[in-house]
Amino acid sequence: MSTFENAIITKTANIYFDGKVTSRKVELSDGSVKTLGIMMPGEYEFSTEAAEVMEILTGNLDVLLPQNNDWVSIEAGQFFDIPANSKFKLKINSLTDYCCSYIS
Repeated sequence: MSTFENAIITKTANIYFDGKVTSRKVELSDGSVKTLGIMMPGEYEFSTEAAEVMEILTGNLDVLLPQNNDWVSIEAGQFFDIPANSKFKLKINSLTDYCCSYIS
């Protein structure tokens, strides 16, 4: 899906890592929540409360998920699942545009 209809978008950005990662919250009419964001090249560690699906729209990265010992390369058009209550690491190789869906 390249567009969201009937959504509420929070104008204020979530800003992480000195502005190298940003996102904005999108609430859909069915109650689901997503964030749309940009990540600059670098290495980052995130933690989750809810399970997430991270879809990469442009760019490429390597991800180290909690259940893996090896980094996995992810390109535009791919996604990966992140378990609830976990930490994961990202190596952003190029400017990356993403959509994160939160699973309740």
